[in-house]
Amino acid sequence: MNRGSGSGNSGHRDVYGRRGGVNLPALRGHNDALVLDLLRAAGPAGLGRTELAARTGLTPQAVSKITARLGAEGLVAEAGRAASTGGKPRTLLRLVPDVRHAVGVHLDRDELLAVRVDLAGRVVAESGGPLDFGAGPEAAVEAVVRAVARVGDPSGPPLLGVGVAAPGPLDHRAGVMGRVTGFPSWKDFPLRGVLEGRLGLPVVLDKDTNAGAAAAAGAWLRATWPDADADADADAGADAYVGRGMDAGPDAEVAEAYAGGGARTCVYLHIGTGLGAGLWLGGGVYRGARSAAGEFGHQVLLLDGPRCRCGARGCVEALCLEAVARGDVPEAARIVGEAAANLVALLDVDRVLLGGRVVEAAPDVFVARVGAVLAARALDPARPVVALAGAGVAQGAAEMALTPLFGRG
Repeated sequence: MNRGSGSGNSGHRDVYGRRGGVNLPALRGHNDALVLDLLRAAGPAGLGRTELAARTGLTPQAVSKITARLGAEGLVAEAGRAASTGGKPRTLLRLVPDVRHAVGVHLDRDELLAVRVDLAGRVVAESGGPLDFGAGPEAAVEAVVRAVARVGDPSGPPLLGVGVAAPGPLDHRAGVMGRVTGFPSWKDFPLRGVLEGRLGLPVVLDKDTNAGAAAAAGAWLRATWPDADADADADAGADAYVGRGMDAGPDAEVAEAYAGGGARTCVYLHIGTGLGAGLWLGGGVYRGARSAAGEFGHQVLLLDGPRCRCGARGCVEALCLEAVARGDVPEAARIVGEAAANLVALLDVDRVLLGGRVVEAAPDVFVARVGAVLAARALDPARPVVALAGAGVAQGAAEMALTPLFGRG
């Protein structure tokens, strides 16, 4: 793998095919984002400029210029010095989380939750309340504007943007709502554009399940990173970055070895007022060609079963929510497990992560029952782990608002 030169190159690619650093002035923002992404992953312990150069493929001179620029903007600060190994102790750098914030909003069918997070993804403010999604887009817009104001801090760090997670289907690229099942008044409403006009901030709109996948996968991957060890060399810290879609530097094979030979993947299953799935494949959220991927709740499990609100019969959503309504939570979890097994057979994922209010009311039942079904139907002994999602949909929406800063937008 080629290292960047002072005259510039096209950059290397990591284990997910993502481009590494390139030494071209026109791509300053791209390289800044790569450095910030690595420092975010390293946490408070930070990284040295040598490690940053190795892991981005940039020259040490380019990294020095980038970190000086980011330091002047308040985004990067010194984290102390590494222990000496015989030479001059290396200065370590860290991300400054409190210098910018973002807001995430979860628009559910009957409630709204807003959170403000720092650059490390930590929730610093939260506000929630009831919402009548059926009252129409205009009422929901007013509710979002009020919620953003409640969690905002006029005297605090600037907001980078607002992420909004809503029921699908919707057009993520255009920022336009689709034909949400049971709520025809939302069809073709340009929610992103309207909110940007009202808030005066960049807005990202995505399905609630995709935001949930971003939050759940991020929490899972952060939990697998080891504490940054500034005394270790770049190879010893490789596994801290594989999960983020970054290799360990010029040697992609080292990163793949730490990853166990492949990219980490998961599905996030949201069970609340509806059922849906968010897919974390190839190092990021998979939305499909028309932003329609993840319609987990409308796969048919029982031909000629009960009528679903989508118009079909025997959908997993109808079967599961019917079981919840009659108080049979174990049966609801078993139904989710059967549908999850179909996804696992199709996608061969590492983890199945569960979230949503129905799961939160009986977490042990859902983890156990879904896991039991996957074990019974597994065709491979190395079946995926079933676990609770480590973060919520609103937090994932905020994470999506942060992605441009870290080169993931």
